[in-house]
Amino acid sequence: MATDRLVLVAPNWLGDAVMALPAIADVRRHSPSAHLAVAARGSVAPVFTMVEGVDEIVTLPGRGGVRAVSSWRQDAATLAAGHFDTALLFPNSLATALIASQSGIGERWGYAADWRGRLLTRAVPKPKVPLHQGAYYQALTTALGMAPGPMHARVRPDTDWARQVLREIGLDLDEPFAVFAPGAAYGRAKQWLPDRFAELAHRLIEERGWSVVMVGAHADRAVCREIQARLPVAGSRLNRLIDFSGKSDLATLAGILAVARAVVSNDSGAMHLAAAVGTHVVALFGATDETRTSPLTAGPDAPAPAILTHPVFCRPCMLRECPIDHRCMRGITAQQALQSLP
Repeated sequence: MATDRLVLVAPNWLGDAVMALPAIADVRRHSPSAHLAVAARGSVAPVFTMVEGVDEIVTLPGRGGVRAVSSWRQDAATLAAGHFDTALLFPNSLATALIASQSGIGERWGYAADWRGRLLTRAVPKPKVPLHQGAYYQALTTALGMAPGPMHARVRPDTDWARQVLREIGLDLDEPFAVFAPGAAYGRAKQWLPDRFAELAHRLIEERGWSVVMVGAHADRAVCREIQARLPVAGSRLNRLIDFSGKSDLATLAGILAVARAVVSNDSGAMHLAAAVGTHVVALFGATDETRTSPLTAGPDAPAPAILTHPVFCRPCMLRECPIDHRCMRGITAQQALQSLP
């Protein structure tokens, strides 16, 4: 089912965008001569500049989710300017289908969800069984006649620039370092406890001689400051914990993750990006379901992520805030995380 100009509308969240990469690779293999564009929100668009097989990045000026109601005309005009023949929609929202329809794109493919079936020219029924999010996106492209390939997600950042940035903030790149991503956009129920991050940082610094770089968005700066405040005051190496949260763009973050010895992260966009650049990931899962959103490896030879969970009756609850005592995350110890590092 070839097309000359094809645009893939990407998911709005970083983690979902990374998990869509296997399906995007399937589209590329199916239509090798097509002009393949990815339309994405500005917050995730830089990811696709680091993905092979993408010919064009279309940055949608509006906002995702329910906020798209107020900006869909801008998005539709942006898509219309690309003169695309076909749009494949990874988001399930009615707003995404409306934008594609109003842009004048003749073929509009996606899941029949959110009452949008009439706006699609090919409306695919949603899978009836729970799937990993990467497999969910591949189920869409498979239903459209595209053979599924391996479920790997590969992102190739500029590591030279990342190394320069790390040197400028005082990191000695002759010694190993770990990256901590202690935030999570979905809510605090997904977050490992700051005192556990602090304990792990202390042990990496004192016992292994590693440095630790904390990364995240501006919203994560509070938890990073708390981790620094909880770091035990002992020894002479405590300056080896560096808070870099809120200071990097997405491309720089990808490069930093790629040159790290390992990444310790909650279930977050940084976790998925770290696995996609080929770094060893220790993924901490509490409120969310690791069978649905575990990180995809960058390829068959890339390190498999270490998934840490603590079995309790109430997980995965998928709540933003824990209504009881956060026992799913309290049960994961710093020792377990340390043993999971290379």
